Amino acid sequence: MFRQLFEVLVLPPASAIALFGLAMLVKLRRPGLGRLLAGLAIAWLWLASTPFVGGLLLCSLQRYPALSATGPLPDAQAIVVLAAGADRVGAEYGRPVIGPMTLRRLRYAAALQRRTGLPMLVSGGRPAADAPSLAEMMARTAAEELGVEVRWQERRSANTLENLQFSAQLLRAEGLERAYLVTSAWHMPRAADAARRFGLEPVPAPTAFRAGVFAGWRSFVPHWNGLRDTCLAMHEWGGRIVYALTP
Repeated sequence: MFRQLFEVLVLPPASAIALFGLAMLVKLRRPGLGRLLAGLAIAWLWLASTPFVGGLLLCSLQRYPALSATGPLPDAQAIVVLAAGADRVGAEYGRPVIGPMTLRRLRYAAALQRRTGLPMLVSGGRPAADAPSLAEMMARTAAEELGVEVRWQERRSANTLENLQFSAQLLRAEGLERAYLVTSAWHMPRAADAARRFGLEPVPAPTAFRAGVFAGWRSFVPHWNGLRDTCLAMHEWGGRIVYALTP
């Protein structure tokens, strides 16, 4: 809970609002400093909400290139795909279903399975106490909508570290050590680091690349997708810092 609260306060827009509130308090005693802090808060919220800044931050995380779409692929023994949220209502389906980010990852994993014939592992715990695990939802979607089979379901994890810890355990039990790792391109560096930490040799298979950082003057106009991208990138950089500081 403390980690989640800290993250909320650091990420925009809460961080900008907190800075503006501090500016109003400081202004009572030091008007000049208060105005400066208020200006910084507004500038930060503006910049963090622009597609240019959000895209630039996400692209800075995309260290691994896409695998060849048509040529030979590196050797691997399995496919591991990580979950990234769900629609916990899914009213039009009558049950909770995977979210759009998870679906993009699963779709690419299905394409890899068709090309390689390798067994697939889906990883993700329960998004809520009254919901099925993300792994269960992914397996159902894979079978019913994408026409591919999931061999293993890792249903216990609550974060990226646990995704790879429990997935590595399942694969090692089958004598497997090298797997295609499917996740979003900007999430791949942290996921690959976690895989190596638990003895799984990842073959990065990134998907959902963020491209087109500059698309004219609109790139500098605040938009909700710019704020989303900034928050995703800051979350990832924060996670990488934590990984670097913890054994």
